[in-house]
Amino acid sequence: MINNRSLLIVGGLAAVAWLASNSLYVVDETERAVKLRFGEIIEENIQPGLHVKVPITQTIRKFDTRLLTLDTDPSRYLTLEQKAVIVDSYIMWQVVNPTQYYEATAGDELMASRLIQPRVDESLRNEFGRLNLQEIIAERREDLMIGPMEELDALLRGELGVAVRDIRVKRIDLPEDVSSAVYDRMRSEREREAREWRAQGLEEAERIRANADRRRQVLLAQADERSETLRGEGDSEAAGIFSDAYSKDEEFFSFWRSLNAYRDSFANDDNMLVLDPSSDFFRYLKSASPSSDE
Repeated sequence: MINNRSLLIVGGLAAVAWLASNSLYVVDETERAVKLRFGEIIEENIQPGLHVKVPITQTIRKFDTRLLTLDTDPSRYLTLEQKAVIVDSYIMWQVVNPTQYYEATAGDELMASRLIQPRVDESLRNEFGRLNLQEIIAERREDLMIGPMEELDALLRGELGVAVRDIRVKRIDLPEDVSSAVYDRMRSEREREAREWRAQGLEEAERIRANADRRRQVLLAQADERSETLRGEGDSEAAGIFSDAYSKDEEFFSFWRSLNAYRDSFANDDNMLVLDPSSDFFRYLKSASPSSDE
């Protein structure tokens, strides 16, 4: 009797444990869940915490609601002017409607990625197709993705129950044939701008040079005028000094000027003068009396 009773107790505890383990479940903070009964959803968007379900007949499907990243394959798109670009991008998405997500993908993340990728490709193809190559190169990548992100977010919320949080372009490349044409056009554009800047620089240089020449001529004219004025004043003052000196001692002044003339005339040994001996030039030479030693 004791052994049978013990077995019953152990069996009862095991049944209770099994019932508890299959009746209670926990939804983590990073998850949301749906409750199914024979594959049909009977409770939607179960929040984090401890919950109860009926064993065997009810099952729980949990979904990760953290941000998920889908790295798409590089794709070739045509621009507005029918030039090709190679775009490498990725998308960040998140489950926001567990019920719709389960119905569209059976809760399979790989299936969700396969459904999301062609929609991303189509949206980017449309976006790049409405822009020319210059706009794609010049525009910021964050601004370039605003339109596709909003469009995809609305589309995928309705179809898959997921939200698009971000689309980022990692790289935009040009095919070899397009790259050569683009670089040639950019080079031509830069050369044209350089020629314009050089022309403007030469024009400015000529203007500055002409202005400097004009100012130079004005300054030289002013300097010549000033020098002539000073020279005239100096000559006038010198004439006054000479006149004053001459009037004080005419004989000494004449003698001093004659000495200067003799010194200048006989400065070199090969100087030759052809003059009349009675010329006034030899006046002071003739009037000089010899010394007693001679």
